[in-house]
Amino acid sequence: MITQEQFKKEIDIIIKNAIREDVGDGDHSSLACIPGYATGKAKLLVKDNGIVAGVNFACQVFQYVDPNLVIEKFINDGEQIVNGDIVLYVSGNSQSILKAERLVLNAMQRMSAIATKTHEFAKLLRGTNTKILDTRKTTPGIRALEKWAVKIGGGENHRFALYDMVMLKDNHIDFAGGITMAIDKTKAYLKENNLDLKIIVEARDLQEIEEILSNTGVHRILIDNFNYEDTRKAVQMIGDKCQTESSGGITLETAKKYADCGVDFISSGALTHSVYNLDLSLKAV
Repeated sequence: MITQEQFKKEIDIIIKNAIREDVGDGDHSSLACIPGYATGKAKLLVKDNGIVAGVNFACQVFQYVDPNLVIEKFINDGEQIVNGDIVLYVSGNSQSILKAERLVLNAMQRMSAIATKTHEFAKLLRGTNTKILDTRKTTPGIRALEKWAVKIGGGENHRFALYDMVMLKDNHIDFAGGITMAIDKTKAYLKENNLDLKIIVEARDLQEIEEILSNTGVHRILIDNFNYEDTRKAVQMIGDKCQTESSGGITLETAKKYADCGVDFISSGALTHSVYNLDLSLKAV
């Protein structure tokens, strides 16, 4: 997994690039009609129900745009919100508040949607030994935000990217000439390059589970697109030899049934690729 330092760097890049993209050579709407010395105050208003995420990110954005902006927080990341709640107040230079507004709202609306959906999965899995994971099916350029939101919602992060874990999926296996060849080549590569990365291997059927288990050094088996019965059989075959993860179109309707099969993890791309933004707004007061 990536380090805290790497994650912080990703967030810094997102903020810098997003402000560059949105502001360009100036916020001419504000520059045209609001004096540079004007000050004001705005509230971040909730117009929906769910789990809020992105509050700390918003504070970072405001501070990046103008370190003199003052923020009063009333609701923290991960807390339940309802229509009418006020998450925070921001006060200071009016032009600065408006410059930060759209990035704050865009990020928080999406992050809150992801946190809300993740919370629904996590709630379903309570009482089981199964944890919900995200995937790499994220919006290009803001993966760190979306994975942050998953954590806020009560989920766990899978690998961050291609560099912090090895996942041998069907195409890797087919291109490499088979499961055992893919695993052997991977272990040799990691040793050769002095890399300490966990190996996950995808299985498409019970026969492939058997072949994976005949190899050493596998951290987790990805039980992909199995039905409930075969998932239970796979979990029994694997035992405590390595971790287990179910994936493949798992929804809120099916997650608990897969958890009841005994898998350690369920991964769902729907946490990040199939959400509708929560309705938030920033209003002058």
